[in-house]
Amino acid sequence: MVTMTAVEITEPGGPEVLNLTHRPVPQAGHGQVVIRVAYAGVNRPDALQRAGLYNPPPTASDLPGLEASGEVVDVGPGVTSVRPGDQVCALLPGGGYAEYAATAAAHCLPVPPNLSLKQAACLPETFFTVWSNVFERGGLKAGERFLVHGGSSGIGTTAIQLAAHFGARVFATAGSEQKCRACLDLGAETAVNYREDDFVAVMRAEGGANVILDMVGGSYVPRNLNALADDGRLVQIAFLQGAKVEVNFAQLMTRRLCMTGSTLRPQSDLAKARIAEALRSQVWPLLGAGKISPVMDSEFPLAEVVQAHARMESSEHIGKIVLKVA
Repeated sequence: MVTMTAVEITEPGGPEVLNLTHRPVPQAGHGQVVIRVAYAGVNRPDALQRAGLYNPPPTASDLPGLEASGEVVDVGPGVTSVRPGDQVCALLPGGGYAEYAATAAAHCLPVPPNLSLKQAACLPETFFTVWSNVFERGGLKAGERFLVHGGSSGIGTTAIQLAAHFGARVFATAGSEQKCRACLDLGAETAVNYREDDFVAVMRAEGGANVILDMVGGSYVPRNLNALADDGRLVQIAFLQGAKVEVNFAQLMTRRLCMTGSTLRPQSDLAKARIAEALRSQVWPLLGAGKISPVMDSEFPLAEVVQAHARMESSEHIGKIVLKVA
C-alpha cells in the first residue's frame, strides 16, 4: 500500500490536537481526480472541524483541508475536463492537509496566469463562498451598498475586491487601524473599526446596506437587520459569536428584508460544479488579468500546522494562511 504524509485530528480540541500521520494515497473514483498537493489553504471551517463542530460529509475524507493547489496525477473514469500533468486549484470535500487529495474533476479550476501555486491554493474556498453568497444568494448589483464584516479575513479581502470590481459601494468592518487600512487599499470606501465605532450608525447614515455578508452572528444579527436598507438582504455564512439570538421579525415584513445564508461543504457536487463554472467565466479572467488577487498573510510548512491554526485563531492575520505541502 502506497502511503502519504497527512495531518489528522486526533480528538476534538485546540490546534495541539493536529498531528502528522501516514495514510493511504487516495484513489480517483468516477468523475474524480487525484492531486499531488503543493499548497493547502487554511480556513475557519478547518478549525471548526478540528474543534468537533463541523463534521465532514459521510463520503468525505476525515482529514482537514477544503482547498488546495497542485498537479493532477490521476483521473478517474468519466473525466475529460482535466488531464494528468495539469496544474489546478480545487475545492475539496476534505483531505487537503496531505500530500495527495481526491476531489471531483468539476471542482477543479486552472491556476490563473501569473499566479503561483501558493496564491492559487487561496482561491477555491473563499471565492466559491463569496460568489455563491454575495452575488447569487445576496444578488448584489452595481451601485448597491455592500457591507462585509471581517473585511481583513480571507473571505473579507475577497468580497471587497469582487464587490468593488462589479460596481458596488463597499463598506467593511475590521478590528484595528492596520486592518481597516488594508480594507481601504483593496477597494472599500469606508472601513469601520468595530472596537471604536458603530457600523449600524455608519450604514444608516449612508441609507442602509443593500447586502450584508456576516460570519459573526450572535449580537450582530439584530444589529445587521437595523443596518440594512429597506428591501436589504442579510447573508449569513458563519456564527463565530453563536447561532441563537432573539430577533424582532416584524421588520422583515414591514421593511421587506431577506435573511439567507449557506454553508459550502454539505452542498451537492452538482451545486459546487455550477459555482465553479460561474467562477471560470466571471472571475477567473479577472484573476488572470491581475485585476483582483488573493491577499496573502503567511506560509507554514505542513509540519507546523499547529502554528498555522494558532495564527488563524489569533485573528491577527490579514488575508490567507497556507500550508506548504510539497
